[in-house]
This record gives sequence, C-alpha cells and structure tokens, in this order.
Amino acid sequence: MKVRQVVIVGGVGGGASAAARVRRLDEFAHITVFEKGPDVSFSNCALPYTFSDVIDQPDDVILKTPEQFEQQYQIDVQVKTEVIAVDAGSKTVTIKPVDSDVTATVPYDSLILSPGARPIVPTTIEGVEQSNVMTVRNVQDVRLIQTFITEHQVHDVTVVGGGFIGLEMAENLQKAGQKVTIVEAAEHVLGTLDDDFAQMVHKELYDHGVQLILQDGVAAISSNQVRLNSGRTVATQLVIMAIGVTPETKLAVQAGCQLGVTGGIKVDHRYQTSVADIYAVGDAIEVTNRLTRQPTRLALAFPAQMQARHLVDQLYGQTPDCQGVIGSQVLHLFTLNIASTGLTATACEQQQIDYRFATVAPQDRVSVMPNTTPVFIKLIFSYPSGEILGAQAIGQSGVDKQIDIIASLITMHGRVSDLTDLELCYSPWVSTAKNAVNMVGLVAANILNDEFKQVSVTQVRQLVLGGAFIIDAREPQEYANGHINGAHNIPLSQFRQRLTEIPTDRPVYIHCQTGQRSYNMVRALLNRGYANVINIAGSYAELVQYEYFNDQTTARTSILSRP
Repeated sequence: MKVRQVVIVGGVGGGASAAARVRRLDEFAHITVFEKGPDVSFSNCALPYTFSDVIDQPDDVILKTPEQFEQQYQIDVQVKTEVIAVDAGSKTVTIKPVDSDVTATVPYDSLILSPGARPIVPTTIEGVEQSNVMTVRNVQDVRLIQTFITEHQVHDVTVVGGGFIGLEMAENLQKAGQKVTIVEAAEHVLGTLDDDFAQMVHKELYDHGVQLILQDGVAAISSNQVRLNSGRTVATQLVIMAIGVTPETKLAVQAGCQLGVTGGIKVDHRYQTSVADIYAVGDAIEVTNRLTRQPTRLALAFPAQMQARHLVDQLYGQTPDCQGVIGSQVLHLFTLNIASTGLTATACEQQQIDYRFATVAPQDRVSVMPNTTPVFIKLIFSYPSGEILGAQAIGQSGVDKQIDIIASLITMHGRVSDLTDLELCYSPWVSTAKNAVNMVGLVAANILNDEFKQVSVTQVRQLVLGGAFIIDAREPQEYANGHINGAHNIPLSQFRQRLTEIPTDRPVYIHCQTGQRSYNMVRALLNRGYANVINIAGSYAELVQYEYFNDQTTARTSILSRP
C-alpha cells in the first residue's frame, strides 16, 4: 500500500485543521506541517484579550503544541521552519530553519498551502519602521508589545484602523489603563456595518474614554507622537497597525500558482490551485461571495477550518458542496455585542442590488423582567423578491443568536416570509414572545408589500433642518425627557382627538421610542385617508444613538433637545 505524503505549509486554523482531517481519514498517511513561527495552533482571535485581565498569559491562547500533534495524531510538526521554494515538477519543497542556512528537500504527493495573511504596514508613512510601531498577528507579537509597554512605561497608544482587531485592541488596552486613540481613514469604523449602526459603536467607544478620529490617516510617526494627514498630532509612545491584512502569496507565486482578481491565491471548488496537486486554504485564498457570486477574500477562522475539511474530503474521494461565503461575525466591545452577516446596504448599492431594509429595536426579553435592554436589528432584503441579503444587530444581550438565525436562512436562500412565522424558543427570561427576528421579519414584510413608507435615522437631520413636519408619538413625559427639535408631540393615545393638528398638504414624519407606536399611527392615518405619512425607522431610540458621537465631537448644532 502506497503511503500518501501530505505536506502542509502553515498551521493555525487552515493548516492545523487540514492535518487533523487527513489523519482522521487516513491512519497511514505521512503528514508534515511546516510552520515558520514557533506556534502551530493558537487562537489568534483571542490575542487582544491577553492585554487585559480576560486572558492571563499569551501562552494561554496556544491550543496544541507540536508534541501534542505527534502524540495524539502522529503528525510531524516542524515549527520555526520555513518553506522557501516549491518544485511542482519534481513535487518537492525546500525547507530551511529560520535560524539556520541549512536547507533540505521534502517530497509530497499533496501540498496544502495555508500561509495566512500578514498585517498591512504602509511604507509611505514616515517613521513606520521604528520600534514603537507594531502589529498583532501571533503570540510573539503580543509578547513584544507587552514588553515594550513595560520597559518604556507606555501610557498613550494609537491604534491605526477601526476593524475588528483595532477595536478589540483598543478595548483591552483601555481596560489595562492605557489612553487609547483610534485613527480610521473611513467615515466610520467596522465596514461590516452601515453608518446608522456604526454610530452606536462610536458612542460606545466615546463613552468608555477611547478617542476616535475619523476620515484621517497617519502621515508620520515619532517616538512620542503621530502626525495625521490633516496636520493634527496625537501624543503616543506606541502605535498598533491594524489597518487590515494582505494575503501571503509569495510561495504560491514561486510555485506557479495563479492569483485571483483580489490578490488572493486562485482556487477552484476543490481548493485546487492552478498547479496540479497544490491546494490552498485560509486567509490567503480568494473565495466566492454566496450572495453576489463575486470573488472576495474573507479572513475568518470558521471558513478557513471548513475549507480545510472540504479540501481533505475531496482528496479522499468525497464530493463536498462548496457554496461560497457570507461573512458572519460578532464582536464584543465594552458593554455591547455587535454582530452582522451577509451584505450591508452600502454593499448592495455598490453591487447595484435593488434592496429594502427594516429596522426594529425591541427589548431583549419581556419588559416586566429586570434589566431588559434593547436589541437593535437591521435586516437587508432584495426587492421585489424578498430574499434576505444581510443583517446587523447591536445590543447588550447575545445578539449573535439573532444573526445566527438570519445567517442560517441566508444559506438556504430564505425570504422575509421565512422570518415572520419562524417558531423559536420563548421564555420571559430569554426573549419576547415574538423574537426580535420575528419582529424585523414582520416589518420587512410590510415594507416589501409597500404597505407604508419609511425613512432612515440618517435622514432625520436634513428633515429637521428643512423644517419637515415631525410627530413624536410618545407620551408627554417621554417627550419632556428628550425630543427632536421642532417635533410636535401628538401621542398615539391622543392623535384621533387631534387630527386637525396633522396636515394633509405636506409629508408627515412620525416616530416614537422604538417604532411600534409610530407604525400604528402611520397605519391608522393611512386608513383615514392621509396619503403622505412616513415612519422614521429605528425611531427615537436609534436616533439618539446615531446623533450622539458627532454631537459630542464636532461643533455642529444638535437636532435633539435633552433636559
């Protein structure tokens, strides 16, 4: 019996998962993993939490050692060993220890590339090569940063980039006592969110003492400050570059593998590269978006692990069904959980997809229960088909539940109607009788059927400045506690007796606290013959969140009156 020689380049999610799957399917294969770094299997997503008291030591994120791979799986893991060349003709790789010039040649039957991606560090930034500029990719990076903070008595840190790693680093460094500034070139953090939901994240950062600078970039770095493109300076002794990552493709290119339009390694549905018997998985490859059918890159742990499984399955004669990615992710930030899946409204506009959206803000459980908090959910769906395209959720409760439900429906090409009657677990301790996903589905169904009109909270400022007629459908005491400037307080409980106050010759915009009362008023007025009444999606609860950060950090005049 011929023993299959499997060589894997890179560990962590893709490489380590591929090695373990080969062993489960083939007890006799000779499996060798070459990892350039000292650790082959660790939770890189947990790295930021080693800077606060969440995880005690950097070594705690290491999941398996080379010795454990050998003892449990008979897998030969060689760390601190780099694969420097591939000869596809002879089917060999050339390896070299990182601390030696001695090379060796290793044969393979199947070569699996899982080199990952490296942090982007723009060389155009003056001073970016200095020792106080660091990235967070592995356990060694964490140790270097911790040592630098201690030895240089760092108290000001600038994080460049407002993505997942940037926000997680900012949170944990802030908790560790550092004064943190985030510099983000885009108009808001987290490209996985639309602006209306991203503003809630801005508020959370501001409320917890993190300085957030938007629409600006770093021009120069010195030992005690960064200078931005705008000319502004920020005191700092340490700079964390978290702009994003770029795929590690050097070895693949040397081996003759074709790259895709995104710059990642191009693979087919079997994760086969353009070179025979060479495969690739993980952050370095180009994948297909399930919704747009367009090539993309997705640096997430679960897709990398499943790619490894599907790749190995087909090596052993199985036919896995690779349907593309949708990008489901969740982030914990101070008191908030932030989750999303699929396409944003912005992505739909970029792809020229006709879409609609629904926004709700119900309580996370029955309101009579103690410590209830709102759950903000935004559902994106195609028009007129109603197919679910994406969703975003923010709240202090476990919003990953709602996003996971919606992600499941997206993978099955579910429609808005699939959410409305979805039977889910209910107890006053954990949910409302109609779960938040049911509620957003019901609102979406009404919008899909063109039963009423709506505007986003992103449009309210212009409405106020333009003198629009806005009705606040809350009770007088709620209105007194804070309201939109110029809004007319006509509560749902009183509007039928005050119809003469509601104009018929101009648009009327209606909001309440979370959207339920304003929706009921809109429907009632439509039934009474009012032709131009519009609901403000998200209502006052979301509007307060949306307006807060810019009200606090710019010189603009607030559109909200607060006691």
